[in-house]
Amino acid sequence: QVQLVESGGGLVQAGGSLRLSCVASGDTVCISAMGWYRQSPGQERILVAAWTGSDFKVRDFAKGRFTMSRDSAKNIFYLEMNFLRPEDTAVYSCNADLQKCYSDYGRRFGSWGQGTQVTVSS
Repeated sequence: QVQLVESGGGLVQAGGSLRLSCVASGDTVCISAMGWYRQSPGQERILVAAWTGSDFKVRDFAKGRFTMSRDSAKNIFYLEMNFLRPEDTAVYSCNADLQKCYSDYGRRFGSWGQGTQVTVSS
């Protein structure tokens, strides 16, 4: 399996920036894609950005503000967040797609980090 640990969250004023990190360990050779998600209180978890295995994609609400990148040598995935808004307040988590090793949905998408809290004050 793969273990994921997020860090980098915190309290920031609107307009500020944060860089989140997701460190992957374990069977990292199984990782075929990675996603950054967020969940606000009372809302469903949504995808924010993703590495597809060949490129990076960012949801429309984050375009121009958020950038996802990776350090392949260290198995670290980053989410650079600029021009933060109060509505960006959420717990941010990363999730690995382990398609290279598993075919069943549960094992393929079962690796989640514990999340890191991002709070943006107005």
